[in-house]
Amino acid sequence: MKEFKGYSKGINLGGWLSQCCHTKEHYKSFINESDIVRIANWGFDHVRLPIDSELVMDQDGSFIEDGFSYIDSCISWCKKNNINMILDLHKTNGYSFDESCNSFFEHPKLQEQFVCLWDRLSKEYGKLYDMLSFELLNEVVDKSCAESWNKIAARAIAAIRKNAPLTKIIIGGVQNNSVLWVDKLDAPYDENIVYTFHLYEPLIFTHQGAYWIDSMPEDYRIGYPESREAYEQGTRNCLSDEQGEFLHNISSSVIDKDFFRKAIAGAISYAEKNGVPLYCGEMGVIDRAPGASAVRWFEDVSEVLSESHIGYAIWNYKGKDFGISDEHYKEFLPDIIKAACRI
Repeated sequence: MKEFKGYSKGINLGGWLSQCCHTKEHYKSFINESDIVRIANWGFDHVRLPIDSELVMDQDGSFIEDGFSYIDSCISWCKKNNINMILDLHKTNGYSFDESCNSFFEHPKLQEQFVCLWDRLSKEYGKLYDMLSFELLNEVVDKSCAESWNKIAARAIAAIRKNAPLTKIIIGGVQNNSVLWVDKLDAPYDENIVYTFHLYEPLIFTHQGAYWIDSMPEDYRIGYPESREAYEQGTRNCLSDEQGEFLHNISSSVIDKDFFRKAIAGAISYAEKNGVPLYCGEMGVIDRAPGASAVRWFEDVSEVLSESHIGYAIWNYKGKDFGISDEHYKEFLPDIIKAACRI
């Protein structure tokens, strides 16, 4: 399969310029150059930088010039430390993956702002194609938006290509970038397109005790690997039918490496058919999971993705309930890095 070169093992900087308190104080303190040095020394070859449009664009579509300086800083730090970077638009005006009501797909004005934002970003950063890639939008949720999303994405790509003909453009499908929905993406616009997906399966393991899932008991715990029956029972008790859809669609008596190989097989086939690299933009385990189990999960997922030449980025470096550098994973951090960096 075609490889996304320079992006084989990475980590997300979620919570810095996205899903955060959007203040200058936060921007200046949450991540700095020492964090990028640390990530490079661990052995990662790239970071994925999520940003919200709120950083650089007002609700009326006018640009906030100061916001670009924080992207500039991250680029400068990555250059100095010889690692690559993905600029991921995590939220855009009218659209947020973690809110139930979104108007983006209903209002042409918001779609036009999205295209204009990528026009500006590509003018600013298109010349950095040797170390910087663009990710159009994080986790389109609604399955019914698959066709609309393909059309909007095509408009954004066309705008980007006027300014950045060689930059890699990453695009994910619906159902929160599910690997099972990669084949609903259109054929690639050109030879510099990358298909992406996220991998948080089994969800009952990676999101155990998650306080934002309504039916999830905060004290629920389960290990990895486990029997299919154990995961199915937990899924029935703690998750919605839609949240359990992935597990039900992959037949495997034990949830282990074979489960993950089966899960990504269809996406690999579709990517190979279209001559497009695959990239896993998020994979991680909540900081409530047993640490040793999380290490085993990272070992298996990293191995399966690597053997298929699929690059990936851990969610998350710091905070957001998944931070591998936070206190919960302190004891297990060396083993997680060893697994993720394939040392």
